[in-house]
Amino acid sequence: MLVRAVADEEEAARTAAALIEVTAAEAIAERGCFNFAVSGGRTPWKTLELLSDGGMDWSRTNLFQVDERLAPTGSPERNLTHLVLSLPLACQVAIRPMPVGAADPDSASLEYEDSLPERFDLIHLGLGPDGHTASLIPGDPVLEVDDRDVALTTGEYQGTRRMTLTYPAINRARKLLFLVTGDEKSEALRKLLAGDHSIPAGRVTGKVSFLVTDLPVTEGELAGS
Repeated sequence: MLVRAVADEEEAARTAAALIEVTAAEAIAERGCFNFAVSGGRTPWKTLELLSDGGMDWSRTNLFQVDERLAPTGSPERNLTHLVLSLPLACQVAIRPMPVGAADPDSASLEYEDSLPERFDLIHLGLGPDGHTASLIPGDPVLEVDDRDVALTTGEYQGTRRMTLTYPAINRARKLLFLVTGDEKSEALRKLLAGDHSIPAGRVTGKVSFLVTDLPVTEGELAGS
């Protein structure tokens, strides 16, 4: 577990973009392509803008979605809407959108699962104040899915059902990057850093890095954990 505290959202975006570029270059050199999954929410938008202006090879990048709302195409609720707005047309060819507009989203989630790499090179994750990550929502049966890489939430969360990567897909990734900004997430972040399984994010395992703007523990507490 690597934890880096940064001054603000701007520094978090710059640092995340630099880390992603390095990981992309390594993956392309070793395996010929970079399989990257990005979460929704406002936090990654600036990072994606920086990546579009940087040196990442988008022609060898596959940009998957970690999760998506079951909402109409173009809806401001859709993560894809903001993903498209964050990237110029030349980079958008890398996007592999979740098919949430399909008539049968359950079958569509299976098709999306079939399109995924065996292992992601990097998955970007966020954190909600309630401890959710991806669309792994507290109390939803999706938390117990262990035989699928993509699944639908059973209930609605903030007004919509979701399609999401599950723990098996997330925990197989070569690298994971939590990008967490906002002091309203301090308690959830404290639990996450402690590996507290009472929150969904606490069940994420693997090679995890954290970029945070409001570190709720001291370096000494981290070292002792």
